[in-house]
Amino acid sequence: MSALRRLFLAVFVLAAAIVPESARAVTVEKVVSPGGVEAWLVRDPTIPVVSVNFAFRGGAALDPADKLGLSEMAVSLLDEGAGDLDSQSFQRKLNELAVRLRFDVNLDEVTGALRSLKENQGAAFDLLRLALTSPRFDPDAVERIRNQLLTLLARNAEDPNYIAATRWFRDAFPNHPYGRPVEGTPETVKVLTADDLKAFAKQRVARDNLLIAVVGDITPEELSPLLDKTFGALPEHATPAVVAETVPAPPKSDLTVIGRDIPQSVAVFGESGIKRDDPDYYAAYVMNYILGGGGFSSRLTEEVREKRGLAYSVYSYLNPMDHAGIIFGGVATRNAQLKTSVDVIRTEWQRLHDGGVTDDELANAKSYLTGSFALRLDTSEKIAETVLSMRLEGLPIDYLDHRNALIEAVTKEDIDRVAKRLIDPKNLAFVVVGSPEGIAKASAQPLGKLPHEPGFSEKPM
Repeated sequence: MSALRRLFLAVFVLAAAIVPESARAVTVEKVVSPGGVEAWLVRDPTIPVVSVNFAFRGGAALDPADKLGLSEMAVSLLDEGAGDLDSQSFQRKLNELAVRLRFDVNLDEVTGALRSLKENQGAAFDLLRLALTSPRFDPDAVERIRNQLLTLLARNAEDPNYIAATRWFRDAFPNHPYGRPVEGTPETVKVLTADDLKAFAKQRVARDNLLIAVVGDITPEELSPLLDKTFGALPEHATPAVVAETVPAPPKSDLTVIGRDIPQSVAVFGESGIKRDDPDYYAAYVMNYILGGGGFSSRLTEEVREKRGLAYSVYSYLNPMDHAGIIFGGVATRNAQLKTSVDVIRTEWQRLHDGGVTDDELANAKSYLTGSFALRLDTSEKIAETVLSMRLEGLPIDYLDHRNALIEAVTKEDIDRVAKRLIDPKNLAFVVVGSPEGIAKASAQPLGKLPHEPGFSEKPM
């Protein structure tokens, strides 16, 4: 590694570690280019770095049933050669400029992130333009990424956490894309073609489903022409596609066991939850912090770990997807203790449903959730991620000024009402992978053919 590149990378590390001035008072402004491309910008001249996060609405849930894994494979190839640069040449350019470019996909959107020193921002944006508008999908790159995905699928098929989560989602969404794999199955990944990948780029990467957030040492006047140059050549409209609204199906069994000869059982659990635009979202968010989202401050950790020593970790979180909401959680413990852990979790589910929360629990939750929020704004990368999330969730441009007030406004009565609305022990379904003791063999289910983990993630804003 050259001394110059080491210096560039050191600047990136410094940028990730230093708390910028903008983290203390983040101001988001809208920038619209002459061509109509919109970005939300947070200016931070204290560090010579520019961070760009962007998303295209419509993720793996839009993959055809016979082409599962299409989105995952396509986005994995966007930086594997573009324009007149093959894969090695494209990656070499990124390295020479100390530019970081990545793409990802979940059920609801394709996402990307670009990081560059200010002095290289023009070249960095140009590489992003090539990746989005002129991906090559060369045969050697396609086969290399295909083999990587097949290797990942084979490894995940032996991972107890993967098996448990995918089975839960498959059972909860049996006739909906949310129950299907993000990364496909070996059968579907093997038959994807370069034409499929090119069609994905043409149909799904467009201006009307694009959202952009930019943070760093760049002015609106500098950003505006870069937006047109980078994104202006994209198709104006993505191919229309609709994912139906849904809710998790009532569980066929409250406890499904997938037998594995391992010393520790892994369990996931969940039920229907709440979407991000629901008026009760903030009450549900605070409620879940008290239930299982607050680490050592949560009821589940207190009862499962601290009082009984049943497991090292137990958790729950809200997962508000675009077309459904769930409350999801997990625990792992020795086979002999799994049944007791499940019983304790069910008891806490019932206790919250019946009795709500205490004044002290509510006060402590509010204190943490408001006080820790600044940690999500302590680097330019985190700010860019947060601002993009604001756009994806349809939040106002001044949301950061009011977010903590929304948390503070939650009352015990709000949580009591939401607990009775959402927390229903009868709908709490567990999937266990392992050899748990004390659970009737009649509840055990064969593994069958499992898809890949659905790519769930909390949006705790």
